[in-house]
Amino acid sequence: MTSIVDLRSDTVTQPTAAMRNAMMTAPLGDDVFGDDPSVNILQGKIAEMLGFESALFVSSGTQSNLCAILSHCQRGDEYIVGQLAHCYRWEGGGAAVFGSVQPQPLQQQADGTLALEDIEGAIKPDDAHFARTRLLALENTLGGKLLPFAYLQQATQLAGSKGLARHLDGARLFNAATAQATITGTNVCEEARRIASCFDTVSVCLSKGLGAPVGSVLCGSREIIARAHRIRKMAGGGMRQAGILAAAGSYALDNHVERLADDHALAKRLADGLSAVPCLQVERPYTNILFVDLEGPAKKQSAGLIEYLKSHDILVTGLYRLRFVTHMDVDAAGIDRVIAAITKYFL
Repeated sequence: MTSIVDLRSDTVTQPTAAMRNAMMTAPLGDDVFGDDPSVNILQGKIAEMLGFESALFVSSGTQSNLCAILSHCQRGDEYIVGQLAHCYRWEGGGAAVFGSVQPQPLQQQADGTLALEDIEGAIKPDDAHFARTRLLALENTLGGKLLPFAYLQQATQLAGSKGLARHLDGARLFNAATAQATITGTNVCEEARRIASCFDTVSVCLSKGLGAPVGSVLCGSREIIARAHRIRKMAGGGMRQAGILAAAGSYALDNHVERLADDHALAKRLADGLSAVPCLQVERPYTNILFVDLEGPAKKQSAGLIEYLKSHDILVTGLYRLRFVTHMDVDAAGIDRVIAAITKYFL
């Protein structure tokens, strides 16, 4: 039986045998009472890794971003965010729905950044006519793109000088750090800490490239995490023997960070292979996410291609562009199968 090559997302990974063992043998308590040792170990581990005082284990990246935004902002406040940012576009408007916090979306530049002049121009004056601008929210990586570290410094320093808090949706923070480490020649965890140092709060997903089955962590000061803890409770996020899940996150942090470079290499391998197909416009991948556009008459064949690949046990998404995401459950042989199938479909 042919194995499925699932490139829809890096959230589809299955726990490894070693991760499952860590989950099954994890010491447990009741996290609502704060006495689940495995949860406490995870929170302490990632807070120390990224240079924060405290951290909070939550069920998802969406919940983590929600807790962060509502911890920084009150009813009638607003946060500045990119049009393509996950916490604005893909999280159901949670901050507005649950917290009455208004987003102020800005157009992203081609490299995923928000122009500094646009950020400054969006900050409202202290006037009763306007929502109070309280927060700048950035995302790194954004659609797989690495935001330059110099830019992160400039944008967060600008926000800080205007009295704004700074939140990073670092769902794929360690992918960003892996890409940045190839530029600086330093350690991935060191780069993750450098990126995090620009922000007051950072959300990190454990269930994407790191391969855990569930969960994210929000990092920040003790004060901000205490607020986030209360919001998590109101949002129904208080979990009991959550150490079974937290143990998977700790295992991922200890064992799956350095291997992210393999996913990036596979995305490049896929991009190189598809670049030979004339009707495809392949965007250079920075990390583990590859976008491909169909050109000319081939544009009409997008839906047909997705179904064709599915019939060959290859899964991809194409909501607005073809997207391929590499991860720990995909290998070079699988990538070569994808290249061969797509090439055959068009040629």
